[in-house]
Amino acid sequence: MADLLTVRDLRAGYAGTTVLDGVDLTVPAGAVVALLGRNGAGKSTFVHTVMGLLKPYSGSVRVGDRELAGAAAHTVARAGVAIVPQGRRVFAPLTVAETLALASGRRSPSWTVERVYELMPGLAERRAHRGDQLSGGEQQMLAIGRALLRDPRLLLLDEPSDGLAPAVVEQVAVVLEGLRGAGIAAVLVEQDLHLAFRLADEVAVMRKGRIVHRSPTAEFRADRARAHALLGVG
Repeated sequence: MADLLTVRDLRAGYAGTTVLDGVDLTVPAGAVVALLGRNGAGKSTFVHTVMGLLKPYSGSVRVGDRELAGAAAHTVARAGVAIVPQGRRVFAPLTVAETLALASGRRSPSWTVERVYELMPGLAERRAHRGDQLSGGEQQMLAIGRALLRDPRLLLLDEPSDGLAPAVVEQVAVVLEGLRGAGIAAVLVEQDLHLAFRLADEVAVMRKGRIVHRSPTAEFRADRARAHALLGVG
């Protein structure tokens, strides 16, 4: 399977500090790679840099055959990348319907508002509610729907379970599992290992701004000693 995302020797940080210190990562088309690591390892910085929200110091970020390192976020989005940010970040004054209408800007998208409602019927029921009237889980569904309406080839999911009750995390998991047949590749940053293992084809572990391990999810789960050494769990 050809790689959709290819990141090589990526370096980035904030105010002159280095957070990403030579990251190499590939994501095959249609595959889900869980990016794991302890707090402060650089996972969210990686997502922000790939999305164009943070300009790298150096390195390469290719989506398909297009080089995007240092490109603005709207350019990265046009190349087929969408983000579901940590904390949802929905617009409080806008209704569900208004938010999705704003996100649906292409003429003949694979994803339509109607298709989003089919995937997440709860959003259809809440279409007239404002962002600040939604529960945390509903806001997360809205953030996912908003991203899908960009017709992404690559979805960047930054802590989709953050702050959600277990029953709501299960709802999010079901929605994300429903995307597996849609051919969308994903980088999943997640602290909930049960969710990460459930969704991901492969696991990559980041430590101090570098990828220090990568393996198929089943192999990683079977090696409890390695998981404990890398993540302090297991």
